[in-house]
Amino acid sequence: MGIKAALPRYELYLYTAVLGGALIWAASWIFEASSENVNRKAFKESVKPGWHYFGRKMDVADFEWIMWFNTFRNHILFALVGHVIFAKIFTLVAPKLTLAPLYPQHRSLVFGVYGGLAVLVTMGWTFMALVLSHCIILYSVALVKRKWMCFTAGLITLASIKLEPYNSWQETLVTGSFNLQDILFYGGCGFSIFRCMSFALENCEKKDGNYTFSDLLKYNFYLPFFFFGPIMTFDRYHAQANNMQLTRKDREMWNITIKAFLHLGVILLVDVFFHYLYILTIPSDMKLVTRLSDWCLAGLAYSNLVYDWVKAAVMFGVINTVATLDHLDPPQPPKCLTMLYVFAETHFDRGINDWLCKYVYDYIGGNHDKIFKELLATTCTFAITTLWLGPCELVYIWSFFNCFGLNFELWVAKFFSLPPFSTIEGAMGEAMSRRIRGVFNSANFWAIVLYNVLSLNSLDFAKLVGRRLIVRGFPLSTLSVLFVTYCGVQLVKERERQQALRDDPEPVKPVNDGKEKAE
Repeated sequence: MGIKAALPRYELYLYTAVLGGALIWAASWIFEASSENVNRKAFKESVKPGWHYFGRKMDVADFEWIMWFNTFRNHILFALVGHVIFAKIFTLVAPKLTLAPLYPQHRSLVFGVYGGLAVLVTMGWTFMALVLSHCIILYSVALVKRKWMCFTAGLITLASIKLEPYNSWQETLVTGSFNLQDILFYGGCGFSIFRCMSFALENCEKKDGNYTFSDLLKYNFYLPFFFFGPIMTFDRYHAQANNMQLTRKDREMWNITIKAFLHLGVILLVDVFFHYLYILTIPSDMKLVTRLSDWCLAGLAYSNLVYDWVKAAVMFGVINTVATLDHLDPPQPPKCLTMLYVFAETHFDRGINDWLCKYVYDYIGGNHDKIFKELLATTCTFAITTLWLGPCELVYIWSFFNCFGLNFELWVAKFFSLPPFSTIEGAMGEAMSRRIRGVFNSANFWAIVLYNVLSLNSLDFAKLVGRRLIVRGFPLSTLSVLFVTYCGVQLVKERERQQALRDDPEPVKPVNDGKEKAE
């Protein structure tokens, strides 16, 4: 109930005005804090000279953004452009070598060969041997066709690169002068193990025979996904990479070009914001943070999660653009954080999320309507996620609270589906039901923010935001922030309502002439 319920238009206009004004106000507070404290000692490591014509320093606190779009930018462009050119050259040369009919069938082999050569040149033969050893181990286990054995072998292999002292020992095998090899080591090995596990689990489902080791290598060494993700499950990749009908939809190349320029524009826009809003550096200076207003703290927490979503959307968007050129349909970027008000849709890597849902969460949880099955499914899911992120105190806390939030949603839904609550909701109008649900969704939104901001900044910052908004800021700051959030939730619900009507319009009921005449 509620998705098809419409609110009065003037009410939605009011929500838009309140939300826009609150965001501008919070941004002005953050800008003021950034400008006044740019020369603080705590900022020296995270604020560096930026674009000289701006006359301001730049926030470089996020090593991942700086690594991908500054330090490692040329390497990414070289590797991805080389991948596209290599595939294009093969399509042009194939007709002259009478291999044209073979290209659609063996293009996954072309991608795998280029990817393997690129990994070998970039990381060296020791890294290649390590990845191949993971592939051989998990392929051997896959031949047994026992899912529990595939999971056990995969998790043990993943633990070997996430737990000490095994990860340090394997990392020392990767030698060379390339200064980002440690980052590429963990990214390449981690994604490779997940892909091998997907291959092994899909091989268990194969009724006749087994997939070949060549299928695993072609799947694993597809370069755009190798270091950077996202993860595409083996069944999807195998079907799409071996598709013989290589056709483009109308205006598909135009859409790909627009997306490429859009991602470039977002990268430049984020760099511009880094010169004016130090949203990543400010939370690291607790002495400064404690002097900020409640609204500024709320804006900082919200901005950090929105930025993390933008980073994931751009990183995966660039990779997805290349994959789309290869006639693949890769996992889409995550859902915008501003549109999240339930834990079930909260994720920043749709590839990992799809993998976990397919093989763990949905496999154990079924329809997700049983409390104990849902508890077991979420516990197993977040246990694997904890191993993937690297076990530590902060990850344990993050996993616990997000697992609790996911289950708490089900508990509340079950509780309010019982009489007399269900009877009361059925008696009230749909619009009023939507307003009441919006109040709970607003609180849920800030639970998502607080539970996830600790993994982006620090536990101390998350505790301070929670204490200021819930305890010290009550009732003025608490209720005002919740009201602004409520306005945003209602606008998101309205967008979802309109989208649902477009996707599944309600049929027009036929007029019963006979009944009307009888009356």
